[in-house]
Amino acid sequence: MHPAPRSSRSVRSLRFARVSRRLVLLAGAAVATAALPSSAAQARAQGVVSAPRTAPARPPAVRVTSPRQQFGFDIGADYHLVDYTQLVAYWRKLDRESDRMRLVRIGTTAEGRAMYMAIISAPENLRKLDHYRAIARRLALAKGLTDDQARALAREGKAVVWIDGGLHATEVLGAQQLIQTTYELVSRTDDEIMRFLRDDIALCVLANPDGMELVSDWYNRKTDTLARSTADIPRLYQKYVGHDNNRDFFMANQPETQAMNRVMYREWFPQIVYNHHQTGPAGTVIFTPPFRDPFNYNFDPLVPMELDLVGAAIHTRFVARNLPGFTMRSGANYSTWWNGGLRTMPYFHNMIGLLTEAVGNPTPIEIPLVPERQLPHGDLPFPIAPQRVWHFAQSMAYELNANWAVLDVASRYREQLLYDIYLMGKRSIERGSRDSWTVTARAIDSLDAAVASARQAPEGASGDEREGRVVPDSFYAVLRRKADRDPRGYIIPADQPDFPRATKFVNILVKGGIEVQRATAPFTVNGRGYPAGSYVVMTAQAFRPHVLDMFEPQNHPNDFAYPGGPPKPPYDITGWTPALTMGIRFDRVLDGFSGPFVAVADTVTPPPGTVAALPGAAGYLLRHEPNNGAIVVNRLLAAHDDVRWLTRPISANGVTYPAGTIYIPASPSARAIIDRAAATLGLSFDALPAGAAPASTLDLRAARIGLWDRYGGSIPSGWVRWLFDQYEFPYRVVYPEELDAGDLASKFDVLVFVDDAFPTGDGRAARRAAHEPAPADIPAEYRDRLGSTSVERTVPQLRRFLEDGGSIITIGSSTILARRLGLPVASALVHPGTDSALSREEFYIPGSVLEARVSEDSPLAYGIPDSVAVLFDHSPAFRITGGGDAVRKVAWYDSPAPLRSGWAWGQKYLDGAVAVAEANVGKGKLFLFGPEITFRGQPHATFGFLFNGIYLGGANRGAGATSE
Repeated sequence: MHPAPRSSRSVRSLRFARVSRRLVLLAGAAVATAALPSSAAQARAQGVVSAPRTAPARPPAVRVTSPRQQFGFDIGADYHLVDYTQLVAYWRKLDRESDRMRLVRIGTTAEGRAMYMAIISAPENLRKLDHYRAIARRLALAKGLTDDQARALAREGKAVVWIDGGLHATEVLGAQQLIQTTYELVSRTDDEIMRFLRDDIALCVLANPDGMELVSDWYNRKTDTLARSTADIPRLYQKYVGHDNNRDFFMANQPETQAMNRVMYREWFPQIVYNHHQTGPAGTVIFTPPFRDPFNYNFDPLVPMELDLVGAAIHTRFVARNLPGFTMRSGANYSTWWNGGLRTMPYFHNMIGLLTEAVGNPTPIEIPLVPERQLPHGDLPFPIAPQRVWHFAQSMAYELNANWAVLDVASRYREQLLYDIYLMGKRSIERGSRDSWTVTARAIDSLDAAVASARQAPEGASGDEREGRVVPDSFYAVLRRKADRDPRGYIIPADQPDFPRATKFVNILVKGGIEVQRATAPFTVNGRGYPAGSYVVMTAQAFRPHVLDMFEPQNHPNDFAYPGGPPKPPYDITGWTPALTMGIRFDRVLDGFSGPFVAVADTVTPPPGTVAALPGAAGYLLRHEPNNGAIVVNRLLAAHDDVRWLTRPISANGVTYPAGTIYIPASPSARAIIDRAAATLGLSFDALPAGAAPASTLDLRAARIGLWDRYGGSIPSGWVRWLFDQYEFPYRVVYPEELDAGDLASKFDVLVFVDDAFPTGDGRAARRAAHEPAPADIPAEYRDRLGSTSVERTVPQLRRFLEDGGSIITIGSSTILARRLGLPVASALVHPGTDSALSREEFYIPGSVLEARVSEDSPLAYGIPDSVAVLFDHSPAFRITGGGDAVRKVAWYDSPAPLRSGWAWGQKYLDGAVAVAEANVGKGKLFLFGPEITFRGQPHATFGFLFNGIYLGGANRGAGATSE
């Protein structure tokens, strides 16, 4: 989860003093260190070496190639990494040599590499693989089974365990352990491994092939092994999103995520998902579950209980093997609240998801002395002494033993785990078939308020004040109000303004294993009519927790270190609700219903749109709301066809089209593009008769887009690259050196700066600059990416660009550019009447969904509804300090309680604060987007802000942009 240690943490000062020891390690003796027992017997017990742990009961049927034979070194040897090409070649060889392994392709990566999964089990199990997969599927989906049938299937089935590595590619330990794990599973013949193979089916997946290739090759590029480092990778280790590849699972935007989701939630349904990460908390070797509170209210309580069981198995094995330095719960901030990571999305599918975070690097590191981590306690029962030099093989021992512990608990509890995934699915179906309630922190607040009102006592008891309180049973009715029931289902009408976008939402549900139905005819529920083609999602299904989490607001509890103290940062964001951030119109149905519904078998395409048949039409009209309209506009502009926005409403064919409607003058080229868009993108086009062309329009032109990035890659910038590629915007990445060189107007019409593009005074920019590599230490092709933006060098060039007529889009913290340019914009998150910033105890919103009011008059808001859900992630909010219209608000928070989903402490301070603004600077325009309008490719409802800013920027630089 965390970046790999830099070379500065690799105890450089000790290298040359220990050259002789390193040479021995390179020769293969990688385990003789003070932290591990010296005897060969103990070392084998720890799982460090690749030799069999006990005398084999029988020789292996086929001798397989060892890693040393394949690569020339042991996995875990210092200063050596295997890359993905080598891993695949080795797995193919093991697949040929062993009858315990089957190698299957599961997908294609963003860079076009084949993605594989090694399925490992006993030969007799592999011969019946489809049968055991069918059992896992039937039990996970839980439909049409009695308890007795489920128990019989559980007795017959095999525990399915997912073990991955390398998702975060600079966390190289996870990828390398997977090589050793597969080798030992296919080669060892001791009783323990044979039991694993008999009872379990292991699904071994290298989660980020592109990243493993990049990072391993980067590390190995230097012939001087003592100079090798995994630090200073020049670009993101996933083509678009880098570290955020573990933030993509409920959306499944990236191809690697889609492949893994298909395996987990549509094909194999593992009972345990083990996601390897690094690095561990300082002063320890590894973090292991259980996790700290809060856990999400939607998933079954068996999930955290069984997660504790698996965690206990890992801890017990570590102690038995004399592997100290593991911590849990309060040892780090990992929780089970958030749905979106490789190990967290399983919770919402009744699966046990775990991660471990271990230290380790092929360049030896140290384990520092952290005083508070020398005192044993419940979350750190077996501290480790500080280690001046810690070798890769030592970390490998922890990784392998954690794997064996997971496979062991899966073996010992095989029937129980298989039955329990059925039981959780069955209970989900039952809950979705009757009245049910999910008790949240907000519900308890309502109960407290009711008690306080009845007793005329102070409201808002919390924390220790709540603990152990007893109130009359009659107040339980507050938690069972009929209006607060969980929905029986959701209806997504086909007649909403952007049904292609709703179809994309349906597809993320399908890719997450959710059962979705489509209406084959019009139907009525609760007096409301719905057209054919509408989608229906019932909650009476095994993965009901995931359904609720995709539609319902998250209600994160207040979580403070102590009453009145600072908030405890969550593991990730606290509110996400894709149905809100995507702007989907849907109805929650609280009572049972039925209709002419059929299940969709796979992902769906939007129904074809229409093109009005009108011979001799002057042109065509396309509503601004659909995001797919940007694809059409970009194709037309690329073909040099005319595209315009209406600047005034017009009426045509009995319909009034508002300002912002897209008008496409008729031409053979344009018609071909329109016809294709109607057929494949689900868009419909009206026609205007000859002589009826609109009189007031804004002419669009293809903008020359420059997207800021930095050396090593900015994740928010990478997400915008992905978005531009999806919607066919032409662009070029621009780095600080080119910005500082000036003459920007000759190259660009629009510049886009995502969060963290400019220094904000919090020290991050200075720390990053201090750790930037020297030009001589990186390949020449990457040297022009070095540097950072600055007030002294960059801002004057951007001012000149704006004054010359260019447009700049800023998102998140990069909106500070407005203040650097001297515009009358200030932070709204200050004490009233002062410039003193609010403290974290007063205001804290760590990634939540808020509601913003949107202006109907600004072209920047064309296609955006008058109220929109925005993703607020420690985001800026503004107040306009000057008069006139130099800066104009486009969206703002118009309530003291704008929270829609997540956690917002002190949200009252946002009342009246500006979220989105635009400003004139010379001939140009500056757009300020405080919320994260492109966050991880999720908030489709606010993509239009970015698209509109780009089109306005292109039009702003065009001659004769407005026609009358």
